[in-house]
Amino acid sequence: MEIRFENSKKEVSRMITEELREAFLVEQLMQEDKITLVYSHYDRLIVGGVKPVNSQVRLETHTELKAEYFLERRELGIINVGGAGTVTADGQTYHLDKLSCLYLGKGTKEVSFTSTDAANPAMFYLLSAPAHAEYPSRLMPKEEASPVQLGDAMTSNKRTVYKYIHLEGIRSAQLVMGLTVLEPGSVWNSVPPHTHTRRTEVYFYFDLPENQRLFHFMGEPQQTRSIVMQNHDAVISPPWSVHFGCGTSNYTFIWGMAGENQVYSDMDALTVPDLK
Repeated sequence: MEIRFENSKKEVSRMITEELREAFLVEQLMQEDKITLVYSHYDRLIVGGVKPVNSQVRLETHTELKAEYFLERRELGIINVGGAGTVTADGQTYHLDKLSCLYLGKGTKEVSFTSTDAANPAMFYLLSAPAHAEYPSRLMPKEEASPVQLGDAMTSNKRTVYKYIHLEGIRSAQLVMGLTVLEPGSVWNSVPPHTHTRRTEVYFYFDLPENQRLFHFMGEPQQTRSIVMQNHDAVISPPWSVHFGCGTSNYTFIWGMAGENQVYSDMDALTVPDLK
């Protein structure tokens, strides 16, 4: 498990491309038959991915957690972005089709991942946050995720937002999680932009064609930076940073947050002319 510490606004303002990517970009999350994890000291989020192909893959604890098992003091959100698969948690098996979400609460001891068909493997995106209360594990398919249509084709950001883990959906200690699907012809996400200094947010981009790229914008509103990303990359957004993007094609992305509160609408809105 890779460990990443925080960077100040002043540091980030002086970073070159390679330094920005090293600090905030998480690449190659979906690797065959292994779990890839990055521990960020921004709200102590852990970002991960697992692609079981030939065998079952177990979620093990790590020395840095000083925990008997991975979810001893944590909760975990899982969204499948590949073929059908199963997650087994403390003996109970959950079937996840593409875009289904599973929440596993604090205290879940044994977790493993498998694919239904090795030729079309599941790809599980993972986001974990510290938890100080126990909530029951729960599976939610996309159809139950309260879809909301936003944006407009005229501004190239027509999209549907699916909310899974939030105050009116799957309950958690602090994790908030969902995904956004952009319509064909739409490429801008999270515009108008915003910040929320009370929460860290992570974006995971997928369903982006292999030969296309995504330009993710971060930094302070009047001093923005960009990171070029490809399919199955994630990016960590500090609480003080904007987080929005534009692709050379339409795509889908998972958003996940943790911090002081779980109010989805808690954000400090900006206008497009505010950006520099």
